[in-house]
Amino acid sequence: MENKWETYEQQKILFSGNHEQLLCSDHSLVFICKLPAREGSQSVDNQKPLRIKLPAQCSAHQLRVRLCMLAQERNRIPEPFALLDPERYSLLYYKDEEWYEIYDDFQVLRTLDAPWFQGTDGLQSVCIIILAQQIASEERICFQHVLNDLIGYDLDTSDTNRLSELSFTRRKFATPRRKELKNRDPKAYATEPWTTSTPLPKDQKEHLQWNVPVKLYYYSLHLFIKANMKHTPSDLLKIIWESLPKVDQSFETWSVNHVLKVCGREEFLSGAFQLSDFPWVRHCLKNMLELHLSVVPVSSILGDKVRKEYWPLVDSPTGLSSSHEELSLTGKEVEEIVMISLWDCERKFRVKLLGFDIPELPSKVSQFVYVEATIIYGSKVVSSVCSTPKEFTDEVLWNTWLEFDILIRDIPHGAKLGLTINASTMEDMSSTKDTKSSSSKVPDDQKGKKKVLYFVNLQLIDHRCLLCQGPHTLHMWPFPEWDEEVFTYEADKLSTATNPDVAKSMAVTFMLDRYSFPVVLPHSRSSSGTISPGRCTSAVSDISSPTPSAESTLSSPSNEVPQKSPLGKKDCLRRLKEESIHYASNLPQFLRTVDWMKPSAVQDVHWLLSRWEPEGIELPVALELLNVDYADMKVRRLAVERLEMLSNEEVLKYLLQLVQTLKVEPYHDSYLAQFLLKRALRSKRIGHFFFWYLRSEVAGCPFFRQRMAIILEAYLLGCGESMLIEFQHQVQVVKCLHDVALKVKTLYPDKTDLPPTAPQKLQELLEECSLPSDFQVPFDPCLRAGSIRLKDCKVMASKKKPLWIEFSCMESEAPASAPVGIIFKHGDDLRQDMLIIQTLKVMDSIWQEKGLDLNLVPYGCISTGFNIGMIEIVRNAVTIASVQKSQGGMAGAFKNNALFDWLGRKCPFQEKHFQAMEKFVNSCAGYCVATYVLGIGDRHNDNIMITDEGHLYQCVSVPPVSVPPVCHALLSYAAHGNS
Repeated sequence: MENKWETYEQQKILFSGNHEQLLCSDHSLVFICKLPAREGSQSVDNQKPLRIKLPAQCSAHQLRVRLCMLAQERNRIPEPFALLDPERYSLLYYKDEEWYEIYDDFQVLRTLDAPWFQGTDGLQSVCIIILAQQIASEERICFQHVLNDLIGYDLDTSDTNRLSELSFTRRKFATPRRKELKNRDPKAYATEPWTTSTPLPKDQKEHLQWNVPVKLYYYSLHLFIKANMKHTPSDLLKIIWESLPKVDQSFETWSVNHVLKVCGREEFLSGAFQLSDFPWVRHCLKNMLELHLSVVPVSSILGDKVRKEYWPLVDSPTGLSSSHEELSLTGKEVEEIVMISLWDCERKFRVKLLGFDIPELPSKVSQFVYVEATIIYGSKVVSSVCSTPKEFTDEVLWNTWLEFDILIRDIPHGAKLGLTINASTMEDMSSTKDTKSSSSKVPDDQKGKKKVLYFVNLQLIDHRCLLCQGPHTLHMWPFPEWDEEVFTYEADKLSTATNPDVAKSMAVTFMLDRYSFPVVLPHSRSSSGTISPGRCTSAVSDISSPTPSAESTLSSPSNEVPQKSPLGKKDCLRRLKEESIHYASNLPQFLRTVDWMKPSAVQDVHWLLSRWEPEGIELPVALELLNVDYADMKVRRLAVERLEMLSNEEVLKYLLQLVQTLKVEPYHDSYLAQFLLKRALRSKRIGHFFFWYLRSEVAGCPFFRQRMAIILEAYLLGCGESMLIEFQHQVQVVKCLHDVALKVKTLYPDKTDLPPTAPQKLQELLEECSLPSDFQVPFDPCLRAGSIRLKDCKVMASKKKPLWIEFSCMESEAPASAPVGIIFKHGDDLRQDMLIIQTLKVMDSIWQEKGLDLNLVPYGCISTGFNIGMIEIVRNAVTIASVQKSQGGMAGAFKNNALFDWLGRKCPFQEKHFQAMEKFVNSCAGYCVATYVLGIGDRHNDNIMITDEGHLYQCVSVPPVSVPPVCHALLSYAAHGNS
């Protein structure tokens, strides 16, 4: 507290000496501040508010200082200097029926997105309320424990710094969440229909002329009808309504309060869609099944109440960013400087490498090591410098500057400082032995044969657009000894997360240049030096976007004189845009040629992109622009704007890949993260898979654990009570099965042959589990599993000891369906299998759009944690090897008609046999193409399955090295789907 008091006294002297001079500015703001009634109070006092007049360029901290001075002078609160502490007192304003907190003390006052009004003196004014920070209630603490359990990570223990990216992003995500919740229709959210826009295959188009048998259930009323495929759910509801003996309500009123639900499934038929648009109706029609629908009251479904937010919203710009002219030091006195423009920093960027230390040396240690520092933008290393090699001990000191050939002013938004500790050979020692300089550029030959031991990255311009300064100590990640492809994703090596194992990890210490003031990245160059409060809101929310004026759009932050006048350049760019609209598919190639280290070139590209309509960009191009190679915010924003036009069906098609793409975003808060959050809050089906995709990354990817946890928390705070309860039941099932799987592997280690008592032992372990009475199946939220069928559960004879688990189906009005079968696997990273199956679904949808049904079987598969997950059991399926053995033992593999005869016995009727053979041929062709293109290995007869109906499919098994090509193949197929 003494240090805070000293800071307050210094600021008080500064204000006392220069207050009159500052208030002479023509651009002042007035803050009408209401203080708390007493120390730590959550209510304001009844005394006259304090009126504070400050220059518009002052920061929120300077407002606190002035507020503290007046509170002390007028003896308004017992401990006035506590107002300086944002952890104790919040500065709030009220706008659009919401409370907003001025969260960042560095924020320039004129950038506040507050409800400004003109006072009697003609100055812009705003009302501010000062309240004590809320103490977490018992209810809030319990609810946070529930969220932490669902997420699989405790964010509160990691959230210690108020201005850290983790804390800041948690608060900022409240804004898009509340906006989405305000617009969400409770009924549409609870009874969301799942439809498809894919046309029926050519051989099934005649089904549109058929009538599907439908059984309707409404309490004791049962109706059987033949429904035309062009009927809508409203037509079916009307049939029920007309069959009721006495109806006091009109059909319009009655139908609003009722909805059609598929019996035995969590699936609804609603909206102005034809029956042919619903995938479940197509499934019933294709397999000659009756469609069983129950009419349920909407009131019995609604249970999506969202808990009240504990936090006020964060001021939307939270910007720190201003135009370059407003931050420029030219013509300013020292007391007028609040922060420095990055574009005024003319010196070269450099790092003072102090050294590193490690608590315990690894078992295999290199004799010499050196540190390489790189500046990374996207996935490209734009500059690198290395230290001299030194002997590898538990503590190595350099205390030397490593200077880059890049000016500080040219550092782009999103650039990283990468540090690696590399093993050095004797040749490297001799090559640098006589070097006078303590640092040098990394020789090409050294780059080619270097062995990385440890790595870590630092975001040079942080989430608040501030340049990093001063000393840093970062705990590094050990680089795997085997091939670099061991990383599950290329972006893992570009993560800015540090190693959480502080006690055992390597720690590197270095220092960056320090300035007397914060150094901020401007959002643009402004032709006018005066901006009124609130005007820069849109500019700040879109970092680095140039203004459209001719004087400002093309001016460079450097002192270079442009070759042409700005107006002429603008005309050229306009013509380029008009011409390039015809070549939108080449936009990624064009952006790859841009020198992103040149601010003038970047602003030219931003001007071009700002005038590009998202509708003019094809979906494959937008997906490619989200690649790691395109780190610029404007580029990524344009791609996300195109994604916003996708339907829920299309979003779900690419959701898995989009969640992976969150890893290449420079910051936790991004346009893509907010887009996915809003779409998940809008659709329960998308939200279900969004939950599991994120949760598996929290468990399995330490490099992005915090990022995924923050986004998952933001979703859980808005998904509603019913979804939270469903997720709790699913997580409970996963934990129970995980414990059982671990015990089974302990009982039967490294054996493929299991004793006869293994099923009985498994059933005993499962009987001890506390499983919920029912739960939605993680790989298919439309399925609801009931009680476990112990007698049908078994341990599969495989190295990983997967568990074959059977659950009964939920009771409904419809005839009982097959049990819900799950294979629970421990020891394999099922995220790889998910990518393959998701890609198969995309391929299948492309083929079906062309009227080609190849009868693929993309079975359900989902990763539920680190190396654990669930796989759907495909009923009535056997391996090709077992079919061949049944047709003559070992010699059956050489019989040409083995599969033909086996299908003949399964389908004794000639027509059924013909249909089964047709399905076999089509599915065989589809999987031959798909597995060849995706490079799926392990294609032997014990891994290829066939069902009694003739569907052939392969159990995918993919090594980690194959994951990046999968994403590339997905984009390639999406890009060429119409070819």
